[in-house]
Amino acid sequence: MALATAMWGTDALWRQPLATSLPSASVVFWEHVIIVVLLAPFLPRALRALRACGWRERVAIIVVGVGSSALATALFTTAFKYGDPVTPLVLQKLQPIFAAVASFALLREKLRGRYFAFAIPALIGAWLLAFKNPLHIEVSQVVPALLALGAAVLWAAGTVLGRFVSRSVPARDVTTLRFAIGLPAASVILLSSGAPVAVGWHNAFGLVLLALIPGLLALWLYYIGLSTTPAARATLAELSFPATAAIVGVFVLGAELSATQWAGFVIVVAMVAALGWHERVSSTKLVIVPETTRV
Repeated sequence: MALATAMWGTDALWRQPLATSLPSASVVFWEHVIIVVLLAPFLPRALRALRACGWRERVAIIVVGVGSSALATALFTTAFKYGDPVTPLVLQKLQPIFAAVASFALLREKLRGRYFAFAIPALIGAWLLAFKNPLHIEVSQVVPALLALGAAVLWAAGTVLGRFVSRSVPARDVTTLRFAIGLPAASVILLSSGAPVAVGWHNAFGLVLLALIPGLLALWLYYIGLSTTPAARATLAELSFPATAAIVGVFVLGAELSATQWAGFVIVVAMVAALGWHERVSSTKLVIVPETTRV
């Protein structure tokens, strides 16, 4: 999962240039088309696995495909149109707030009180990293923040529901179904927005890299890890990738971080590293998975 989240941190390398030259709906549509074409050989098996599931798993994977794949990605891509390559990547990582509640309600995962000793500072660090002046937020920062927050809600649902589905469906099939179901939803978004289908061959290379690295490969690795990782723990671990995103934004895309943003960077890295160390060496885990949900 650490490798998958590091790949997500490279997202801005390709998404920001595409988002500033193409409508968001076009980017998301072609991102799904490329991935579905690559996963086409696995689609029959994935559909058989879906038919063998109960209705709850079917509803969960539809929500993941439509909401967490198509709609969340569209909101996220739109946020990049405002020019800041760091804020959308960081702020949408507020999703642990939503995922912790959803994992408790849907998966019966319990959180020890000490979990929040890591989670709260990590979220504060993410907030500091998101805004140059965290106590004075400009209007121009609010819109991308709201778009990223909307993506965070949908991706949090995807984390929890993906964990639920991955108990009975292999990671490869979950990944295939996510994008196969997301493609019709992305098509509806494209048609309803009036965005063009044709995007020009000069954008093809960026779209392929976006689809392959932070898209297909990262998500496949993520679902492999998620099948044996409690959702609340997994979604907090994802906060490590704002560090990668900040490095890409500053040293590759030319973004500038203020002193408080660098402080947030350090806090996020420290809290995620501390949580990972605790879960490896401590006999008392912070996220408790009921015996009936272990895989």
